[in-house]
Amino acid sequence: MDADVVAAAGADTDVHGTVAPGYEPVGDAFRLTFGALGERGAAVVVYRDGRRVVNLWGGTRDFDGGAPWEQGTAQIVRSATKGVAAAALLLLHQRGRLDLDAPVGAYWPEFKARGKERALVRHVLAHRAGVPALDQPLTPAEAYSPDLAAAVVAAQAPAWEPGTDHGYHAHTYGWLTGELVRRVTGRAIGEWIADEVAGPLGLDLWLGLPDARAARVGRLGPLAADTGRGGLRARPKPEVAAAYADPSSLTRRAFAVIDPPPDENDPGHRAASLPASNGIATADGLARFYAALIGDVDGGGRLFEPGTLALARGEASAGPDRVLVTPTRFGLGYMLHGPAAPLLTPASFGHPGRGGTLAFADPDSGLAFAYVTNGMGRGVTADPRPQTVLRALRSLRP
Repeated sequence: MDADVVAAAGADTDVHGTVAPGYEPVGDAFRLTFGALGERGAAVVVYRDGRRVVNLWGGTRDFDGGAPWEQGTAQIVRSATKGVAAAALLLLHQRGRLDLDAPVGAYWPEFKARGKERALVRHVLAHRAGVPALDQPLTPAEAYSPDLAAAVVAAQAPAWEPGTDHGYHAHTYGWLTGELVRRVTGRAIGEWIADEVAGPLGLDLWLGLPDARAARVGRLGPLAADTGRGGLRARPKPEVAAAYADPSSLTRRAFAVIDPPPDENDPGHRAASLPASNGIATADGLARFYAALIGDVDGGGRLFEPGTLALARGEASAGPDRVLVTPTRFGLGYMLHGPAAPLLTPASFGHPGRGGTLAFADPDSGLAFAYVTNGMGRGVTADPRPQTVLRALRSLRP
């Protein structure tokens, strides 16, 4: 039986929700994020073998407001959206509708332009397609147009020969995956996910926010630059800092594909479909999604068959990342456990969202985890807040 939790977390922050017996250290760690780590509002959910064992939330719904975070509060989860988009392609492959070893141009002929003829569908999922940046950035309005954005990506010359190297496709991943889903199914990826994944599983998860759900979504904002002990201050290596500071670097260009940066709190942004960066979910929606990838949840069956699960968690890219300028590891569509993205065990696969969100599954333990926040830290992949909670969860494993 779950234990109720209503406990002071910081000077003026309460944490609410439930934890199953034995998971109390996870609750203790979550409360700590509101003190030493400066959390404003967040939720964490853990499933074990399809059963929810941790369901906690606290702080304020908006980073700049006073209304409390509630159990059903949702937030933009940034790049954690990529894990959901990846599932669409892998499920189409599982159903025999998409060949991962086929050229992208077999489904999307325009993509073959300028030396991309040998780019395979699996290269898209493994960040090996060679098009992390665009010669001419898109405005937010242009980025919200799937037709226009896909045409620009298709016409882009690759930064390296597709398949020969890897580099994080921070934004272009969304148009690559979205256009493949549209070419194969005739449906927008947000519609496909709603019909085939979120709806059947009862997930509070949207790619293209419906007007009826808008009132549930909190406002994002930056955390303070210095949050004291433990800190969220970025301390990148010199070569990483130099890459982000150089406007001509592939790193800077990959993250500046949309210029000026969109207002993530704007209703128009939330209603758009950017499969790399603007999915909206509750912590329960994301954790339940990952739980369903690896096992049955409430009798609904599992999403990934064993062969598909092997594709998600099997290493497809590893080593120095040409965009993130640090070693990274990817399966097909998912970050894998490693220094750049510490998860639970080497078997874990999932995706962080820049600034603080983290969601993943661990098939070996049957655990699925999601941390969702409205306070955007400066880090890209290993924010101290979810990592603090994750360390507590890791300590519980036999």
